[in-house]
Amino acid sequence: MSHRQILEALSGLLLVLFVALVSSTIVSTALPKIIGALNGSQSQYTWVVTATLLTATASTPIWGKLADLYDKKLLVQISIVIFAVGSTVSGLAQNAGELIAARAFQGIGVGGLQALVQVVIAAMIPPRERGRYNGYLGGVMAVATVGGPLLGGLIVDTSWLGWRWCFFVGVPIAILALMVLQKTLHLVTMRRDNVKIDYVGAALIAAGVSVLLIWVSFVDDSFAWLSWQTLAMVAAGVVLLALAVWVESRTKEPVVPLPIMAQRTTALSILGSLAVGMAMFGGAVFLGQYFQIGRGYSPTEAGLLTIPMMAGVLTSSIVAGRLITRTGRIKPYIVAGTIILVAGCGVLSVIDHETSLYFVGGGMLLVGVGVGMSMQNLVLAVQNTVRLKDIGAASSTVAFFRSLGGTIGVSVLGAVLARQVTDDITRSLAAAGVQAPAGGQTSNLNLDALPPAMQEIVRAAYGDATGHIFLISAGIAVIGVIAALLMRPAALRTTLDLAEPAEAPGAEPVDGPVLTNR
Repeated sequence: MSHRQILEALSGLLLVLFVALVSSTIVSTALPKIIGALNGSQSQYTWVVTATLLTATASTPIWGKLADLYDKKLLVQISIVIFAVGSTVSGLAQNAGELIAARAFQGIGVGGLQALVQVVIAAMIPPRERGRYNGYLGGVMAVATVGGPLLGGLIVDTSWLGWRWCFFVGVPIAILALMVLQKTLHLVTMRRDNVKIDYVGAALIAAGVSVLLIWVSFVDDSFAWLSWQTLAMVAAGVVLLALAVWVESRTKEPVVPLPIMAQRTTALSILGSLAVGMAMFGGAVFLGQYFQIGRGYSPTEAGLLTIPMMAGVLTSSIVAGRLITRTGRIKPYIVAGTIILVAGCGVLSVIDHETSLYFVGGGMLLVGVGVGMSMQNLVLAVQNTVRLKDIGAASSTVAFFRSLGGTIGVSVLGAVLARQVTDDITRSLAAAGVQAPAGGQTSNLNLDALPPAMQEIVRAAYGDATGHIFLISAGIAVIGVIAALLMRPAALRTTLDLAEPAEAPGAEPVDGPVLTNR
């Protein structure tokens, strides 16, 4: 494909990826109104977000493996249709249960788009040029993640739209992207004989991940960390995943190829993606809550205040992508990005409800720069160290663990936040001689119904708890730094595939020649 053809197809890919990722974060500032309108409970409030993340995470590696076996363009189009249908049904939901089910179906399409867009880019762009285009991809992914709350705030604050448009808004854009890709995306389909899909392994992976994510979502809320429910769910998840590993090690066409995961670059990229995912998703979700509850801003104002993070992600991902294409070196930018991410989380770890917005903005800018330099380049490093036939599975595996990290981050950090807010408010109310509400629901107090003195107690609790969340995030991000430092220097290769090993006497002949773009 020529540069112009690539840009035309890339416009459709980035467009649909943007709306798919926005769908995961757009509800964060709109959820109070959505759940209130549908008469939902607090647990349903959490599951509107978790349902999409869960199904997207569980389906990502399956979509990636299918991309190694079937027509990539058709798979992308199927993902778009699933996403559009799920979005439409979500907007039409009449109760919280219907909304959660529709969001879970929508997440299957989101998981496909997260994996397949990267796979298609790897299939149509030469490796040496991929850094520049991956910069655009990383920028779109990060801006969608951070910009979703802003868009959601604008929609719910606009009286003639209403919360249902948080779901409807992506449908026409997805249909437009579908038409653009039908016209501009032209990939050669390489079909293999005797293809077998590992349905057993796929089911075990999806079931094991789902059980663990459900446990993470409910632990410390519906039951304690040390309880029979925790033991049962963790044991079931571990057993299912252990069975999945056993099946994957023996099947001809595994969903997640274990030899690829065992490679040093891939394993360390997975570890780094877990850390970056937790920091990225956690920051986007809890900063919006900090500005609204801890500082008293409206949903739209809270979205606008996250612009420093958005600007940092967009700028650094594009600049780093171009520098990687120019130099051919990937590792230095990943290392620098993870270090900057730790610094940003460290700055935000000292914020409270009275911290200067300039100081908070500086911390968000550092977090954004760090995410932009590291997130997408971890995938790029893997794509340049695996064989061409395994790029789909390898790319989607890294995306899977990044999404898994984000899901765990939101669930675990959210539980820590709720626990600390409850304890701080209860302690402050007791010191003021006021009895805390029954049932421990102090973190869900309606601020507008409280006198100014009590509002200050609640705001202080949320401000202090948010800083604690970012202290934990900084510790997690350090793992990303260690993983980046241990990676072997990865360079953008100048061939489409790795060179075949020398043929030993009596060895099986290789399957065809190695293709290059020289």
